[in-house]
Amino acid sequence: MSNDKQFVKEITPQGEDFSRWYIDVIKKADLMSYSPVRGCIVFKPDGYEIWENIQRELDSKFKETGHRNAYFPLFIPESFFQKEKEHVEGFNPELPWVTEAGGEKLEERLAIRPTSETMIGHMYSEWINSYRDLPLLINQWANVVRWEKRTLPFLRTTEFLWQEGHTAHEDEQDARRETMQMLEVYRQFAEEFLAIPVIVGQKTPSEKFAGAIDTFSIEAMMKDGKAVQAGTSHYLGTNFAVAFDIKFLDRENQHQFAHTTSWGVSTRLIGALIMVHGDDRGLALPPKVAPTQVIMIPIGPPKTREQVIGRVDELYAELKKAGVRVKVDDRADQSPGWKFNEYEMRGVPIRVELGPRDMENGQVVLVSRVSGEKKIVQQADFVQEVQNLLAEIHQQMYDKAKQFRDEHYIAVDSIEEFKTFLETKRGFALAGWCGSNACEEHVKQETGATSRNIPFTPSETKSTCLVCGEAAKHTVVFGRSY
Repeated sequence: MSNDKQFVKEITPQGEDFSRWYIDVIKKADLMSYSPVRGCIVFKPDGYEIWENIQRELDSKFKETGHRNAYFPLFIPESFFQKEKEHVEGFNPELPWVTEAGGEKLEERLAIRPTSETMIGHMYSEWINSYRDLPLLINQWANVVRWEKRTLPFLRTTEFLWQEGHTAHEDEQDARRETMQMLEVYRQFAEEFLAIPVIVGQKTPSEKFAGAIDTFSIEAMMKDGKAVQAGTSHYLGTNFAVAFDIKFLDRENQHQFAHTTSWGVSTRLIGALIMVHGDDRGLALPPKVAPTQVIMIPIGPPKTREQVIGRVDELYAELKKAGVRVKVDDRADQSPGWKFNEYEMRGVPIRVELGPRDMENGQVVLVSRVSGEKKIVQQADFVQEVQNLLAEIHQQMYDKAKQFRDEHYIAVDSIEEFKTFLETKRGFALAGWCGSNACEEHVKQETGATSRNIPFTPSETKSTCLVCGEAAKHTVVFGRSY
C-alpha cells in the first residue's frame, strides 16, 4: 500500500504549484512527450485519442450544419499577407518563413500557415462567380505554426492542431447568422461534451482577430482562476473579399463582394480539459471525451483468477457491444491497489471491480472517478447501470466546474477592488468599461488581466468604468489568461 500512496505523491499538489501540477499530470498520464524542436510536442496515443474524440464530435456537428471538409496548402506566399494589412500586422511577429528549398533561394518567401484566411480567400476568388455559388461552407482540419515566445504543452505550442471554418455569403445578415450559429455550436460542445461551462460574448476591438469586423468567443476558467479562450467565431465583413477579389454576380446581375466568416478551436481544448477537471490525483476526464470510459479490474486470489477473468471478459463484451469504450487490466504482476491509483491518475471515469464474492452474489462494483463513490449493482443490470453512471459523472463534472467558476467570478466597481480580488483570491471580474483603449490597457498594466469578452448575458450590468469612473459603454469580463 505504501507504494500505491507514493505513486500519487509524485504529482505536485495543485495548491502548492499549479503549473508544476499540470506538467506532472500530462507527463505521468502519458499524454505527450517533448520533441527536439522548441515549443513542439509529440501527442502520445491517449493524448491524441482525446483530440480524435473532439474531432469526431465537432466534425459531425459541422456536417449537420451544412459544412464540408477540404484541405489547403501549408505554405502561403508572402504576397498574400500583404493584401490584408491588419491581418499581416497581427500575425507578422509569429510567422516562420521558408526562404530556401532544394538548395536554392526562393523568389518569394513562403510563410508556414498560421491561419488560412489568405490562402482560402485566394481560392474562393476563383471558385465563387455567382450568388448560386453561395453560401460556400468549408471546414479544414489542419496543423498551424505560430512562433510563440512562451510555450506550454497543449495550451500554447509552436505547432498545434485545429479546425478552421471559412465561409462566404451573399450578405452581412447571412454571414452574421453563420458567425453566431458556429459560436453556439462551440458553446454546446464545450458544455455538453467537455463538461466545461463557458462565458459567451464579444471580444473588445483590441482583442478581436486581426482583420475581423467582430470576434466572438467562449471563455473558460481554469482551476488557477486563469482564462482559456476555448473557441472563437469571426465576422470578417468584406475585408478579405476586397483584398482577394472575392466577387459574385448577385440576383440583379451586379457585382458584389462576398461577406466572409472564420471560426475555430484547437488542441488547447485538451489543456483546458486537464486544468478545469483535474485534481491532486491526476486527470479527471469527462466520459464523452475520455479515450477509455471504463476500466475493468478482476480481483481475488490466483485459484479463482481464471473464473473471474472469464466473467469479466463476458461483461466486457456486453459493454463493448453497447458502444462503451472499455478496457480490461488483468495483469498479474501489479496489485489491484496499484491499478486503482493508476487509472484514477489517468482520469478513467469508471472503474469496475469484480472478485469471487461478487461472482457468488451476481453483482459487480462500480467506482466513480469524480465522487469516489462505490456502487454495487446486479450483473443483469450492468450495462444500463454503467451508462447511467457515465451520464451522472458528466453532469457532476459540469456542476463542479460551474460551482468553482461561480465562486471565483465577482463584480467589481474599481480597479483597486479588482486588484485586491486578484491578490486575495483568483478568477474573473465583471466590470464596467467606458470603451477607451487607454482604460483597457491600464487594467492590463496594473493587474496583468485582459478583457476576455463582453458577455451576452452578464449577471449584472455595470454603469461606470472601473478605471476612469466615466459612464460604462459595456460590461466586460476581465481575467488573467493562458
